[in-house]
Amino acid sequence: MSHDLTELARVARALEEAHALLEAERERLEHQHGPTPYDAIAGSPAQTLHGITDLSRSMSTALEQLALAAGYLALGLEERGTRALALARREPLSFPSGADRMARPLGEATVQAMELIRDLGFFPEETAIAIDVALAAPQATYPPADWSTYHRQERTWSEGD
Repeated sequence: MSHDLTELARVARALEEAHALLEAERERLEHQHGPTPYDAIAGSPAQTLHGITDLSRSMSTALEQLALAAGYLALGLEERGTRALALARREPLSFPSGADRMARPLGEATVQAMELIRDLGFFPEETAIAIDVALAAPQATYPPADWSTYHRQERTWSEGD
């Protein structure tokens, strides 16, 4: 990605829109579920709220990182701006993995925010693939009901089998 501030502003507006959609969804879900005791059941109200909060926070952090990069670049601090932009472009923490905790079907605002980020082309291609996987999942997948199976699969994935 170039250091074109107009392009960075376009990306920032998309991140802000995604964040606003996720925050509206978080508020809707909080109102719908009310106070929920913590549990470790994928798709439960508590896990769904945890997931939407993670998604929203990830977009807020991504926007802050991008704003820092744009600020450095606007001030002519190229080296700092380039480093900050590289950090901003990394796959967002808990996005889209927060959706793995959430009950299905995902809310319309959640889906819209995820599709917006997928189509943005700002983050690594792996992010778009992970978003498609999360959107296609028929049910919540995290936390797993069987941790021993989960850890075995995780080892297999990391070994490249």
